[in-house]
Amino acid sequence: LSTVCALYSTATLAADPIKIGEINPFSGPLAKYGLELSRGHELAIDEINAKGGLLGRKVEMITGDATNPQQAIATVDQLANRDKVNLFSGTYMSPVSAAASDAAQRYNLLYWETIATAQELTERGLPNFVRTGPNAASYAIEAVAAINNLIAGAYGKKPGDLKIWIEHEDLSFGTSSADTLKTLLEKEGVKPIGVSAHSFKAIDLNDTVLRIKQGNPDLLIEIGYVPDGNLLLRNLRSQGYKIPGIMYLVTGDAPETLEAVGADALEGLLVVSYPRTNLPNTFSPGGDHYLAAYRAKYKQEPAATLGMTAYAGMQMLFDAVTAANSTDPDKVRAAAAKMDKPLGSYPGGYGVKFDSNFQNTRALPVVVQWQSGVPVTVFPKEAASAGVALKNFPRR
Repeated sequence: LSTVCALYSTATLAADPIKIGEINPFSGPLAKYGLELSRGHELAIDEINAKGGLLGRKVEMITGDATNPQQAIATVDQLANRDKVNLFSGTYMSPVSAAASDAAQRYNLLYWETIATAQELTERGLPNFVRTGPNAASYAIEAVAAINNLIAGAYGKKPGDLKIWIEHEDLSFGTSSADTLKTLLEKEGVKPIGVSAHSFKAIDLNDTVLRIKQGNPDLLIEIGYVPDGNLLLRNLRSQGYKIPGIMYLVTGDAPETLEAVGADALEGLLVVSYPRTNLPNTFSPGGDHYLAAYRAKYKQEPAATLGMTAYAGMQMLFDAVTAANSTDPDKVRAAAAKMDKPLGSYPGGYGVKFDSNFQNTRALPVVVQWQSGVPVTVFPKEAASAGVALKNFPRR
């Protein structure tokens, strides 16, 4: 279940390394994204070791495969007992993060979450948990801002006049995101005409398409993982149903989606997503450096955008551990509570300011649009490159 992913021979570093247990799906349908997240962490580890390590010790990442909560608990037990890790990080799937962080608490080990988004992860009050990346509310807030300031105007309507359908996968990530989005929309006077759920493991979503078709929305908002998101697009295409506007939350802008449905099916589709590597340096310092390091190490283009967010989150961990001079969860969280860095301090445009639940309040997603087979950032305007604007929306 485990593999040492970062081994270094730098003689100046202490022999006793700081071991980070990496909990992610490294098998199954989501393995590609667990690996991509892990690569973001690994690149940050490469950098800290090249600079002399963390607290004078080299950093090693030890990976543990977890595709479900039960496997997450067993993997944490193994990495804590056999590999003697000093702390844990991850995680692509929110249910896995919930189970793994709870298991880590039994060993009094820090769980530094960089990706998983479900609201409940920080609302549990778990004393070893910190999240650096966006949460479900962040995506919902950005979606509503885009509806108010970008999308409604493209329809020539007021936001409250838009017919919006929310479709989501039925685990904690999709459910919490949909609930938050619905609440925020209703506060803005926008009442969704439908909210429905499906399994992210579904092999057919044609019934879902029929439900949406009956509602005849102006805008479909989909919240799920890559496999079910791609399946929904394929089923929409097979039924010949073209919705005027589609917005995906978190997923939908990966190369895998382009391969799955093609550029024509994606043209004009919006995605509230992790910041991309090609954002202006004034908004996202270091994105170009991350991309260069990724290409040099892995000899390919990134498979998804979440890797850079994981990379930035690991940099935040190193800053907190340095300030705490320890990996003890209480000391690291105390140091993290004092962190106060403005937006634009890390790649992706992230800053750091944790709330009382140790959710980073300065981790915000962006909105991209598929244009001619390429996802480009269109919102907020500070993140858009010169000359980039919303196109083909509503979709023809």
